[in-house]
Amino acid sequence: MPRRTLQGVVVSDKCDKTVSVRVENRVMHPIYKKYVKLHKKYMAHDEDNAYKIGDIVKIIESRPISKIKKWVVDSKIVNGGGGL
Repeated sequence: MPRRTLQGVVVSDKCDKTVSVRVENRVMHPIYKKYVKLHKKYMAHDEDNAYKIGDIVKIIESRPISKIKKWVVDSKIVNGGGGL
């Protein structure tokens, strides 16, 4: 089964080997039929502490690394790619 991948912006890098990534999603409101932006934060494993606040990154689902970390940072998106 393929692993899920998400793209988002690093909003915190204060923890050791961990970054907090904000992922935005657009969904249509069921009644008003208007697109609404929803967002969720994921804690992702960053082994080398290489990513800083504002970086646009791709995260991949993995085995549970800790109680709250179930994602690993795969790569940095260089040119644009959405985000905040």
